[in-house]
Amino acid sequence: MKKKLLSMMLAAAMMTGLLAGCGSTPASAPADEPAAETAVEDVKEAEAPAADGNVQVGIVLPTKDEPRWLQDQAQFEAILGDAGFTNQVLFSQGSSATEKTNVETLISQGIDVLVICAQDGAAAAAAVEAAKDAGVTVIAYDRLITGTEAVDYYVTFDSFAVGVAQGQYLIDNAPEGSGIPLYLYAGAATDNNAFIFFEGAWSVLQPKIADGTFVIANSSEAVALQDKLELTRDEEAKIIGQITTDWDFNVAKSKAEANLTAAGAESKGDVVVLGPNDGTARSIADVFAVDKDITSYIITGQDCEIASVQYIIDGIQSMTVFKDTRTLAADSVEMAVSILNGETPATDTTYNNEKIDVPAKQTDIVVVTKDNVKEALIDSGYYEASEFTGLE
Repeated sequence: MKKKLLSMMLAAAMMTGLLAGCGSTPASAPADEPAAETAVEDVKEAEAPAADGNVQVGIVLPTKDEPRWLQDQAQFEAILGDAGFTNQVLFSQGSSATEKTNVETLISQGIDVLVICAQDGAAAAAAVEAAKDAGVTVIAYDRLITGTEAVDYYVTFDSFAVGVAQGQYLIDNAPEGSGIPLYLYAGAATDNNAFIFFEGAWSVLQPKIADGTFVIANSSEAVALQDKLELTRDEEAKIIGQITTDWDFNVAKSKAEANLTAAGAESKGDVVVLGPNDGTARSIADVFAVDKDITSYIITGQDCEIASVQYIIDGIQSMTVFKDTRTLAADSVEMAVSILNGETPATDTTYNNEKIDVPAKQTDIVVVTKDNVKEALIDSGYYEASEFTGLE
């Protein structure tokens, strides 16, 4: 009965658009849904142990300076609040030291469960080990924490599938012919997901590089390894070190400008660009769009940020990967509730973090283009049509 009530509450929260993302105004729930409200009240009574004045679930997110993480904060606070659990969200603001302090603060407030999206997957090991020593169950959220046994569970999107989707989109939409310039960009070298995204993209792009369809335009390290389908972690690190954006808009812009300044005529014309996420993709697209020698470009992204969805509608960005954070947050809450109730959370795979195989729950992804923006993002209640212009 408890699990059924929790599922009803999570479904109600997602269906009514309580948590439409990126600082947008959530879709309003219909006024005639007493059943959903009753389910939430029942969950509060059935599921929430006494808080004893302490915080039961602590959440640590990387930064409040990106829309994605403010969106996650709103979702955690709404779902956990409606479930009747005390919670607190803290931001690391790009600092592993702040991240560790945040974890220590939450431990002092008596948390039973820590949900943490690491600023730096390796550096976060010390923070979660402190939590584990205090008897806290640790859930790595979205980014895997590496090099430690102190991670109990991992909730994530299928990051490899994200990279595959990005790479395959470039293949499917590239101009006809061969010798097409391919510009590669990646996330931060401190983020384990950046490696997984790149690995997924490389798995489908490399055969097209090897057969001459694409020619790598901006990475000598990638050129040196272009005949190798399966890369080691060290080999990936060499490439990512050269093409990283650090998940930073300004770094992405500067790197794209430097790449195009250095590029010869053979590396311009009709090109394809592996953009790692929406924020960096917009910065890179802005640079490519104003270069008079770039006649066309195709660029990928991920996260479905409002600004990038508008770029897609306007034809400036080509695609984005929709990772429904409502589902990811709901999966994390369901896992936390199971833990608080003394149960074993449901998982469907494992991820090796260099020390152990961490039990994990994966969430599916969806490719969004101009053709399916309305269906994927508006009809699903994730965004409202009024937030965009030119939407058909």
